[in-house]
Amino acid sequence: MLWELWQFSFFQRALLAGFFLAVAGAILGLFLILRKDAMLGHGLTHIAFAGVALAFFLDLLPFPVALVLAALAAFLILKVREKAGLYGDTAVGIISSLGMALGIILASIARNFNVSLLSYLFGNILAVNDLELYGAVFLALAALLALVLFYHELLYVTFDEESARASGLPVERLDALLAVLTAITVVIGMKIVGLLLISALLVLPGAAALQLARSFRHCVILSATFGALSVAGGLLTAAFFNLPASGTIVLTSGLIFLLAFVWRRLRVP
Repeated sequence: MLWELWQFSFFQRALLAGFFLAVAGAILGLFLILRKDAMLGHGLTHIAFAGVALAFFLDLLPFPVALVLAALAAFLILKVREKAGLYGDTAVGIISSLGMALGIILASIARNFNVSLLSYLFGNILAVNDLELYGAVFLALAALLALVLFYHELLYVTFDEESARASGLPVERLDALLAVLTAITVVIGMKIVGLLLISALLVLPGAAALQLARSFRHCVILSATFGALSVAGGLLTAAFFNLPASGTIVLTSGLIFLLAFVWRRLRVP
């Protein structure tokens, strides 16, 4: 069945786009989890929704508008958290709720609560076109490259932020880098699995990897692997049972986490 599906160009695009999104998102999500910023991705989905609504309102392309707005919101969340002395999840809650409210108002004014807008909420990986595929691959590779180039610095800040500051590392810039990479991943994922589900792919693979890994490097490898398996398994399940692909991808990722969780409990005395 897999070979038969591979003959179709729409399935090839779906698998490739999903693979790059899952790998980049899983590795990035691992850093977010360890930094207790896992809700950042969820918050930026609300901002991206406002970006899509704004693009429809102004008759512009949704992808770049959502990317710019999500990146700006990521910086704003960092500034609110820093200047107002709030915890990270509080700043995310403030900005994301305002973004969702703005998106609803813009969509209502423009009368754009239609299939096009809903497709960004729920995703449609099987409808990814060539341009969206190339954009997803390019942005995912850019995110992966940034993670590779700043791997040791991000690792240092993640596990010992105070020592990183004392050693002279630009902690604020590294925080901003992670926030922007999260915004990029959210915008990539909005057409693939949808804004309502992309945050799950930022959290579940990394959470599953943390159940099993014996070192951080091992955890990175497992997280990327689990992300890729979620996409492949979810697409096959969707094709076999005629189900929505975005939902089956996330449920597959959840099943992987559940198996990892149970395995850890059975293995530990």
